[in-house]
Amino acid sequence: MPDLQFQIEGAEAVQHAAAPLLALKLRITNVPDNHAIHTLSLRCQIQIEPTRRRYVGAEQEKLRDLFGEPDRWSRTVRSLLWMNISMAIPGFTGTTVADLQLPCTFDFNIATTKYFHALESGDIPLCILFSGTVFYRGEDGALQVTQIPWDREANYRLPVEVWKQMMDQHYPNSAWLCLERDTFDRLHEYKVRNGIPTWEQLLDKLVAGKEADEVPA
Repeated sequence: MPDLQFQIEGAEAVQHAAAPLLALKLRITNVPDNHAIHTLSLRCQIQIEPTRRRYVGAEQEKLRDLFGEPDRWSRTVRSLLWMNISMAIPGFTGTTVADLQLPCTFDFNIATTKYFHALESGDIPLCILFSGTVFYRGEDGALQVTQIPWDREANYRLPVEVWKQMMDQHYPNSAWLCLERDTFDRLHEYKVRNGIPTWEQLLDKLVAGKEADEVPA
């Protein structure tokens, strides 16, 4: 019976993708290799493990929106489910390498985007859990089926710079903000009524006005 082991060997942004797409280099090894794998139907759950790294002062400040005050992090910081991915692996014997492609978003309403954006350097601790179905050839050549054990996983530390470079390719010097439609309509009406040419100038004007109101007389 096949005994599959999983390892992440690297990561890179997929070039020329229509939207941000990250590829994890997934090595799958069958130990021992005396069974030819016909097809592998693989399910992957990708989790972020924030407790497995340290955070500098600026990162702690940005992460308040996600985890609250740092003195509460022992209670509020937990693993984050990033996504679930299914993929089919073609036949192989011994070992093979496949791209585990992860679609990414720059939507700041999403917790993972807030987390990634807050990090200045270092890496992002990931844990990938594997399950699925293995179709393989038995010793008599007959096609057989077995399930991947639920204890199969791989840890990987994704460099923050890889994620930042990927987002810079798709959103150079910009960020993506999603608003409720009625909020957008009010902002748009204010922008048009006051003859403000750009959204950046509109937000600068609103923030400056708010800061002026907060200055004590």
